[in-house]
Amino acid sequence: MSALTVSQDPEQSWDDLVRFWEEMEWPEGSKVEIIEGIVTVSPAPAYRHNLIAESIQRRLYSVIPRDWGIFQTLAIAVPSRLGMLIPDLVAAPRRDHTESETHIPAGLAELVVEVTSKSNARHDRVSKPAAYAAAGIPLYLLVDAWAPGGPTVTLYGEPKDDVYRPLRSAKFGEPIALPAPFDLVIDTAEFPGA
Repeated sequence: MSALTVSQDPEQSWDDLVRFWEEMEWPEGSKVEIIEGIVTVSPAPAYRHNLIAESIQRRLYSVIPRDWGIFQTLAIAVPSRLGMLIPDLVAAPRRDHTESETHIPAGLAELVVEVTSKSNARHDRVSKPAAYAAAGIPLYLLVDAWAPGGPTVTLYGEPKDDVYRPLRSAKFGEPIALPAPFDLVIDTAEFPGA
């Protein structure tokens, strides 16, 4: 099943778009994001997708500070790119209070992780990294099981405007290192299909 886009008034303000996203009744279990101003409804990720995210999450918990969390369904707002994005994983300091109950500003995130699905690979490769870079999120890890040259993991960093610099890449089965503040090597041989 592929993603569905929901048409809305292109003249809507950011606040109106967020209100629509927050107040609409969406299909249970679906992932609803605003990507480049378009509400996108995707089916729940497949089991293999979740196994990869869970493997990374487990490793991240061993190195993050006690006052940080690894979040799986946390929406992050990037108003400058008309984005309300829900990465597969977000590493961010815990906050007692945010301006909203439904999302945090993307600038609070230290790392975002996206695991591609066949139906959303373009968003994870193009639209989302542009938004994450524009928000200044220091690190973006793309786990692309559907990459044209075979499954790969790419770490991006040094965001400038809406572009990241690729820091390192590995094929499934090879290790990939995350720099400080994580200082972690992820063994992609643990990923299904590696």
